[in-house]
Amino acid sequence: MEVTFLNFLEQLLNYPVLIIITFLISGVVFVNGWIDVPNTIATCVSTRSLSPKKALAMASIFNSLGVFVMSIFSSNVARTIYNIADFEVGDTKQALATLCGGLIAIVLWTALAWRFELPTSQSHAMIAGLSGAAIALHHGLSGINFDEWKKVLIGLVFSVIAGFLTGFVFTKIIEKICRYMDRRRTLPVFKKTQVLSGAAMAFMNGAQDGQKFIGIYLMGIFLASGVSGAQEFYIPIWLMILCSLVMTLGTCIGGYKVIRTIGSKIVKMEPYQGTATDFAGASCLLIFSILGIPVSTSHTKVTSIMGVGAARRISKVNWSVVKNMVLAWILTFPGCGLLGGCITLIFMKIF
Repeated sequence: MEVTFLNFLEQLLNYPVLIIITFLISGVVFVNGWIDVPNTIATCVSTRSLSPKKALAMASIFNSLGVFVMSIFSSNVARTIYNIADFEVGDTKQALATLCGGLIAIVLWTALAWRFELPTSQSHAMIAGLSGAAIALHHGLSGINFDEWKKVLIGLVFSVIAGFLTGFVFTKIIEKICRYMDRRRTLPVFKKTQVLSGAAMAFMNGAQDGQKFIGIYLMGIFLASGVSGAQEFYIPIWLMILCSLVMTLGTCIGGYKVIRTIGSKIVKMEPYQGTATDFAGASCLLIFSILGIPVSTSHTKVTSIMGVGAARRISKVNWSVVKNMVLAWILTFPGCGLLGGCITLIFMKIF
C-alpha cells in the first residue's frame, strides 16, 4: 500500500485525532534527535576529533542520509515496528485514541529519563509504550504479536554481546597493527578515522531509528484508513523528509548532557579507541537493520564503549555509570508499558 501526501492531508481533515498522533510521533522523533543522535557523535567530541558544533552538523547530515538510504533499500525494521502490536478493533476513533495513549507514554518516559540523565533506550520505550497500549485495548495479551517481540528480545540480548565483543576485538586489532608505530604520528590519522566512524554511526542511527518512527507514522495513517496488518507497503519520500527534518531539529537544539555521560563518564578514550567504538557500533547496527531486528542505538553504542574500555583493562570501565544505564533499561519495559496501558484505559473511558 502506498500513501501519497494528498491522501495524508485528506485523512487529517477526516480524522482530527490523526493530527494529534502526527504531533505526538513528531515529538518522539524530536526527542530522539535531542537525546539519541548526540550519542552517535559523543566519542568524536570526547576525543576532541571534532568540535561540538561540527559534530552536531555531521550527525544531522548523516543521520538524514541513513533514514533515506535504508528506507529505499529495506523497510524490514519499519515492518517489525508496524506489526508489533494490534490496534485494530473495528472502531477507527478508538484505535487512534489508543495509539495516542501509547505515544504519550513514550514521550513522558523519555522526558523522565532525560531529566535524571539516564541514557535510556527510546527504542525500548517505543516498543513498551505501544505494547502496553495494545494490551489495554484488547484487555489481554492478544494485542501483542509475539513473533515480532521475539526479534526485540533477540536484539536486546545480542546487541549487548555484539556491541561489547566488536568493540573489544576492533580495539585489539588496531593496537596490534599499530604497536610499533609512533603514537604522535598516528594521532592525526586516528582523529580523521574517528570522524569517519562517527559519520558511520550517525548514518546507522538514522537507518535504525528512522525506520522505527516511519513504522509508527504508517501505523497511524493506516489505522485512519481502516487498514489493519498491511503485508506490503511503500515508504513515501515525503515521510522520509518529515522524519529527517524533525530529527535534525531535535539534534540541533541540544543533547550535551547525554554527550557528556556517554562520551566521557563511562571510560576515557583516545581517538583510536573512539574509532573502534563507532565502527563497532555501526557494524552491529548495519547487521541488525538488514535482518529487520529493532535494537537500541544507545544500547549498542554503550556496550561497544564498554568493550573498548575492557580491551585495555576491566577497571577502566566506570561500572557505576553502567549500572545506572542497565537499571534504566530494565525499568523501561514494565514502566513505560504500564504507563502506556494506564493512559490508554483513561482515553478509552473518555472517547
